[in-house]
Amino acid sequence: MRRIGFSSGALAYADFRRGVAMLQHKAVHALELSALRQGELRPLLEALDELDLSQFDYIALHAPSQFQEDDEKEIVSLLSGVCDRGWPVILHPDAIHHYSRWRSLGRMLCVENMDKRKPIGRTAAELQRIFDQLPEATFCFDIGHARQVDSTMTEAYFILKSFGDRLRQVHVSEVNTRSKHDPLSYASILAFQEVAGMIPEDVPVILETPVPEDQIEFEMEQALEALPVAQHELVGR
Repeated sequence: MRRIGFSSGALAYADFRRGVAMLQHKAVHALELSALRQGELRPLLEALDELDLSQFDYIALHAPSQFQEDDEKEIVSLLSGVCDRGWPVILHPDAIHHYSRWRSLGRMLCVENMDKRKPIGRTAAELQRIFDQLPEATFCFDIGHARQVDSTMTEAYFILKSFGDRLRQVHVSEVNTRSKHDPLSYASILAFQEVAGMIPEDVPVILETPVPEDQIEFEMEQALEALPVAQHELVGR
């Protein structure tokens, strides 16, 4: 059975306390704490020791997706404390100003593939150039981003083939034409099944779908349907 959880930011925009509370008393054991906007990072870090995270056996933190070059050194320093907890830090590669600063996070840095809006990190070739700069970094595969970039899932296949050995976490959602996250549809479920066999069962799955609290369990069931554990042949790949 796959470990499936949620991003706090998907459940409760900019309110990590509410996002965590929505998962309490549910069979959810994976969590991504979201600090997508720079102003959210320090309050989240200051609250970590107060949050009851005991139900989660996998926790990651999503770094801010945009910040000024002058702030990068401080952000890396703050995030190093997250890594000391044994939690991976998810990073959008287009946010990087100086790769040398991020190398200090080693394997705890987890680079995510991007949607079609972004100038880098969208394809296997673009990701290779990033990992050349961050040789120890691991990989967060956003399957919704990959489908938006190439709806045939061919690019998703090449990304997983190239970086499957780095795979640490999977982001799941439907990403629409405006690059916004939506709940899973029948079409996205069928598409994700095309590469599900390339994703090991023990890799945590984090849903980024904005659903109300009473739809959390249903969305997790949708994710299990989209990423079945049973291995299957990738026809035509």
